[in-house]
Amino acid sequence: MAQKQTLTGTIFLKVIDADTKLPVDYATIYVYPQGSQTIMKTGTSDAKGSFSIGKLPYGEYRISIGFMGYRAYSADHIMISRQKPVVALQGLLLRSSEKVLNMVNITAQTPAVQNKMDKLVYDPANDLSVQGGTAIDVLKKVPTLTVDIDGNIELLGSPGINFLINGKPSSIFGASLNDALASIPASQIKNIEVISNPGARYDAQGTGGVINIVLKDNKVSGVNGTVNLSAGTRLSNGSFNLNARKNSFGVNTFFSGNVQHSTTSLNDKRLTNSDQVDLLQQNGYSRVKRNGYQTGIGVDWNVTAKDNLRASVGYNRTSNNSVDAASQIQTSFGSDGLPLYVNSNRNASTDVNGNTLQWSLNYKKKFAKESQEFSFLYQSDVNTNHSGFSQMQDDINPVSPATGASSNSPGKVRETGFELNYTQPLSENFMIETGGKAFLRTISSVVDAQLYNAGAQSYVPDPLQSYNFKYNRNIFAYYLSASFKVFNALDVKAGARYEYTVNHTDFANTVIPNFGSLNPSVVISHQIDETQLVKASYSRRLERADYDELNPFVNRSDPYNISSGNPALKAEIGNNFEIGYSKSFQNGASVNVTAFYRHNGDDIKTFTDFYPTYPEGEITYTNVSYTSRINTGGENRYGTNLYASIPLSSNLTLRSNMLISHKAIIFNYKGLDQNTDGMEYRMNLNVAYQFPKDLSAEVFGNYNSPKVGIQGTNASFIYYTMALRKQFLNKKASIGLSATDPFNKYINQNATIIQAGNRQYSLRRVPYRSFGITFSYKFGNLKFDHKEEPAKDPEIPSL
Repeated sequence: MAQKQTLTGTIFLKVIDADTKLPVDYATIYVYPQGSQTIMKTGTSDAKGSFSIGKLPYGEYRISIGFMGYRAYSADHIMISRQKPVVALQGLLLRSSEKVLNMVNITAQTPAVQNKMDKLVYDPANDLSVQGGTAIDVLKKVPTLTVDIDGNIELLGSPGINFLINGKPSSIFGASLNDALASIPASQIKNIEVISNPGARYDAQGTGGVINIVLKDNKVSGVNGTVNLSAGTRLSNGSFNLNARKNSFGVNTFFSGNVQHSTTSLNDKRLTNSDQVDLLQQNGYSRVKRNGYQTGIGVDWNVTAKDNLRASVGYNRTSNNSVDAASQIQTSFGSDGLPLYVNSNRNASTDVNGNTLQWSLNYKKKFAKESQEFSFLYQSDVNTNHSGFSQMQDDINPVSPATGASSNSPGKVRETGFELNYTQPLSENFMIETGGKAFLRTISSVVDAQLYNAGAQSYVPDPLQSYNFKYNRNIFAYYLSASFKVFNALDVKAGARYEYTVNHTDFANTVIPNFGSLNPSVVISHQIDETQLVKASYSRRLERADYDELNPFVNRSDPYNISSGNPALKAEIGNNFEIGYSKSFQNGASVNVTAFYRHNGDDIKTFTDFYPTYPEGEITYTNVSYTSRINTGGENRYGTNLYASIPLSSNLTLRSNMLISHKAIIFNYKGLDQNTDGMEYRMNLNVAYQFPKDLSAEVFGNYNSPKVGIQGTNASFIYYTMALRKQFLNKKASIGLSATDPFNKYINQNATIIQAGNRQYSLRRVPYRSFGITFSYKFGNLKFDHKEEPAKDPEIPSL
């Protein structure tokens, strides 16, 4: 029997910057039947500038390529036939657009979410509801991520995430992750890469996975830049980017900053014993102010066609101040069993700030063989930080001398990293990667504690609570991985990373052992056709405790609710399994489904102990809650994440994400058996509409279910944001308006903590309502509209 004739073919292409000779990633490619204005297929180039589209019926086609800052390119009369079913278009040289008035506008949008073999990429460029916001607001829109009311982030339910900026670690995330993310304006972010099962090349740190925040860095020739300004009732920020490139040399500089205006949360806490008797009642408020800024400069030099050198210097500043006040009723029992009541007022303030200086040098060498590459990275961060508090308590019934405490804790974190990577293709379908890394980290902190002396009416040194703390952590790593095809149907990337961790601390009575860890990973994917991808993956991950978790600094700003770090924390071990499926449709719709199972051993959790009496120097407090971080037995979680984007018309698009999981916590601490389990879920919906005359609108709503914990639950919450944007000056400028929860001033957060028969109930009323206005201006480059016939670049080789 004659074999059935193939009736479809494939187009391969590679997009290159004509000046730098570097690949152009995220360029948008459109495929049309020759002579038609109807888009048949669309997609984006990958990190190597490559793009392929298969199952195209035999015939004649036209392609067009568009990317901001480049001249639009099109190629006609591309013939796919039985004689030539595969067409390879190599080295399509996109040239920069320096003459703005002669440019052709391409406005077709890159998909907000792209599901690649080893990561999910989210592009916030056209998300109106994040305009004027920060990185935290952008992360709220990313599938597979959950962000709570305080900005704490989970990836598929796991909080242990290794955050990177432009693919590199940064010490700004060490002292306060929330403050660091809040210092990055949304306008600075090019895209977010979510890697839930990272490969061997990535550090093993982060049981949840890796989130890489890619900042904007235009490599187009000429001079171009952006200015973004926003003002709001809750948050104001601004950013400025300037890029300049001539031939092989480019410079980028930026400045961004933001201010979270003073917000006041209302707090109500109640501690009861097993007999439901109130031991402590607190009612008051917390007023918080936060600000931060960052600046830097980077250079990019193509020394030769195959040698690239990049260097950067950056500075980041964060500051957080809070003022707390509360009225308190404390209950104790005398020897006769009768209750004794003490009424008091407490006032406290806390300051946390950090300054980080970062510099890096990156060298990349390419060889004649395609994909053969060597790279070297050196980076160093120095973070100087300070945390401190002061608190005063006045007993008003019965009257007694005032008590109080204060503490100042200056610290420094120094990080230095050296990294080597080498990629060697052994054949067309087999490639190996190998490399090593040394990461050296030193943390030092000084705690200067004081107690209030009522007689002297001043604070006096408290030597029992004052100390110096130094912690060294050095990590040495080697990895080997391979990428290959199996049966011409499966793409496989498998490897292993070995990391040896050396710990040393001079904190009294604390020994943290050194340990080695072998961390395998594998991703297997199958491209069913150009619209469907299925993949399965596994990785073994680590979660080493961070600076704020290790620092034994005791925060006594509220002496009835004390917290501290734990320098004896062990590393958490995670094993992550996933299966995923993605499908795109001709009308622009797409669906991504992920099923997952995760097991963490020695799981790091927050735990609260209750003490009837707690001595603090010469003062003894009663009914104290003491919160720290501990290693529990483990956690098992399984669930699914569903994302869908549906264009209901040419102007109306819906996007939705739903994450549902079941969590079971195995608790083994101090002989306690408090195993617990339950369901958690998060759902959101985004509706975007494009009006005539460059006016667009968006509504985004989000719901987070209650969270299951080892000692109780945290409340659910819901919020929504509405936004408008008007573009003008040929889309070089835009002005936007946004409103979040305009009809609700507060979001109520209830929480319960149960331990040893005691229960702590708390209610926080968090101010969330906000209104804002934004302005953005781009100069030097414009986008171009695919509806107009793109002019073919005469310098591109004829196809």
